[in-house]
Amino acid sequence: MSEFKKGERLTLDITDLNNLGCGVGHAPDGRVVFVKGAVSGDAVEAEIIKVNKSFLVARLLRVLSPSRHRTAEDFCAAPLACGGCVYRHISYEYELELKREYVRSAFNKAGLGEVTVLPTLHAGKTSGYRNKGQYPVARTKDGVKAGFFAVKSHNIIPADRCALQNERFADIVGEVCAFADESGWSVYDETSGKGLLRHIYLRVGEVTGEIMLCLVVNGDSLPCSDSFIKKIRESFPEITGILLSVNKKNTNVVLGERFITLWGKDYIEDVLCGLRFRVSADSFYQVNRNGAELLYSLAADMAGLGGDETLLDLYCGTGTIGLSMAKNVGRLCGVEIVPAAVECARENAERNGITNAEFLCADAGERETILRAAGGKRPDAVVIDPPRKGSTRELVECLSSLEVPKVVYVSCNPDTLARDCAWFKDSGYTIGEVQPVDMFPRTGHVESVVCLCKQ
Repeated sequence: MSEFKKGERLTLDITDLNNLGCGVGHAPDGRVVFVKGAVSGDAVEAEIIKVNKSFLVARLLRVLSPSRHRTAEDFCAAPLACGGCVYRHISYEYELELKREYVRSAFNKAGLGEVTVLPTLHAGKTSGYRNKGQYPVARTKDGVKAGFFAVKSHNIIPADRCALQNERFADIVGEVCAFADESGWSVYDETSGKGLLRHIYLRVGEVTGEIMLCLVVNGDSLPCSDSFIKKIRESFPEITGILLSVNKKNTNVVLGERFITLWGKDYIEDVLCGLRFRVSADSFYQVNRNGAELLYSLAADMAGLGGDETLLDLYCGTGTIGLSMAKNVGRLCGVEIVPAAVECARENAERNGITNAEFLCADAGERETILRAAGGKRPDAVVIDPPRKGSTRELVECLSSLEVPKVVYVSCNPDTLARDCAWFKDSGYTIGEVQPVDMFPRTGHVESVVCLCKQ
């Protein structure tokens, strides 16, 4: 095997592009070379920055011959080190192809190559779709600046604009930073644990237009708060609440456990699938509302509910998926292990006048929980939307033993989805067509939904 060294240059033909935004080529000795910013079809010159026995990592120096998939301009003006838009330099059509192939590859690796993976769907909006933004703050030679953490670090990259965030966020963040400078607010330093302002946190209701501004602080109060509130309200009338999130811990977690309302409401409202949801600072809500509506409508279509069935919504969170289907069933029961989320789901049902829904705070993977949720009988259909680690073999075996005829699986991780589908197949379920949905355009993430039917 050839001995490569850091700083050595290679000329590479890029043959693939992974979901981290790295082009994939091969060194003369056959080792895989990952090149951030390279695109499949490129010929590039790259400099080795990491040497491993089985692979190399290289920095892109220049594109010798561009791929037909490469765009003339980057999608986003933020520095490349931000790492958010890993597909910022390719056409969106090619991105959709890559995401379909990512899902298809996961199923192939799980021994399910016969499963049909459909072309990736999307909601139409590729920029400005995020309704939540978290901006770490730093003091620079040019004053207080907000931006984003560089990939795999806590080095803040100042950035005025993010192509994925709601377009109003940048103006609000700029105003907060300017006021922090004028008022002499201290900025949090991770090393010393001192300083006041840690993050600027924003949420917006896309339908209602309501915006929540929350400052994450290492303290219990905000100097010059009255002047700050007056300035923000004058500049941004769409802001309906200004909050503090108290976080005094030396932690990577952004929000603290205590919130102080400085002015206005401690929540915003938005409309999803015809239902009105109240979104607090710390509650879960899909960051791409339009994408969520598309995903949930696909799940409802696959469930094929007729109006009198019993539907279980497992890993239900704040109940959005199940509640969006409640009008099509006789009885809905959601199961979630996080108490605060369960309470929020109950409030969402009440707020929308949904009387055929109930929610249990319990472990969705236990047989007794499933039976209790179903009222002691076999449920007609089950929707599961587990975290990235996927579901459990125990849950699959439980649903199979109860002869649940239909399971609609919503997934944010193709690898664990494919693994779990293999478990369902072993338990006597047929796997329907897998539908990828691009909930997070320009990033490496892809959601999927599939219906599993008991043979």
